[in-house]
Amino acid sequence: MPRFMISASALMLVSACATTAEFEPIDPGAFVAATAVDDDYDLPVEIVERTVALPLPGQMKAIDSAPPAPRLSPTQAIREGREGALIEPSVDGYVNAIQIYPYTEGALYRLYASPGQVSDIALQPGEELVSVSAGDTVRWVVGDTSSGSGATARAHVLVKPISSGIRTNLMIATNRRTYHLELESVSGGYMAALSWRYPADELAGLTARNDRAIAREAGSIERGLTLEGLNFDYRMSGDNPAWKPVRVFDDGRQVFIQMPDSIIATDLPPLFVVGDDGDAELVNYRIRGNYYVVDRLFRAAELRLGERNQTVVRITRVQRRAGLAAIFGS
Repeated sequence: MPRFMISASALMLVSACATTAEFEPIDPGAFVAATAVDDDYDLPVEIVERTVALPLPGQMKAIDSAPPAPRLSPTQAIREGREGALIEPSVDGYVNAIQIYPYTEGALYRLYASPGQVSDIALQPGEELVSVSAGDTVRWVVGDTSSGSGATARAHVLVKPISSGIRTNLMIATNRRTYHLELESVSGGYMAALSWRYPADELAGLTARNDRAIAREAGSIERGLTLEGLNFDYRMSGDNPAWKPVRVFDDGRQVFIQMPDSIIATDLPPLFVVGDDGDAELVNYRIRGNYYVVDRLFRAAELRLGERNQTVVRITRVQRRAGLAAIFGS
């Protein structure tokens, strides 16, 4: 029976079976620009427009070809401005016995009260009362109290007229905003409670929620990735810029190129690829946090920045061959 003897040097060569094969040179002209696409996952909330301060309904002016109105006296201008800023209660604004107004800076809010009845003005939870000022403190009883504790603590301003047919104004200053109210005492009915909703705060909450969602998604490049299923056999060559990738790996379906944490999105270089079979191919990729997520595997890719004297970092997938195939070929 013939016997084969393998020298120690051959054994050492065989033990290097997991080393990389030599790379064939790739013509830079073989690369084709990859296409950057947006992520298709939805954020919890999409904000399409921010609220801006607009004239109140009573301050809107019709556009027509009529000659301008005669100049008003200061007294008339004040009266019309105040009436235009006044917001009256509505049936649609009631939640149980509470009239809820949308808060707008500079608006006047009407509160109808009655003798012998207390009307409750409830502020935003967590809002701290600074001062309360009423125009008529002789015929109107004004006090304050609070409910809840901690983050849910809520300040309340209580008003009660001593007779009907009287009016005054009320100004409430807090650590967050200022409220202006027009108080009127009537005998036919009263508003048990009054409160506000705050569109600007709601928008700020949605914006913060989106920011947290974006940060959370940026920290997780792909759900379901496991270390056992990742291939880190990629080699980088070429220039050594500050934006050179930290590492490159794939999961058998997509390639992930991790960029330095300090890189700015506007500084990200475009990606050019050569397909798995060596031919130029169109490939989509997306930016997720500081990762390029390439939709398919590639033989080689280049990150190029600049037009003249380009800075180029080439990423090449390492082709590994096992056993004696590394020596004699497959």
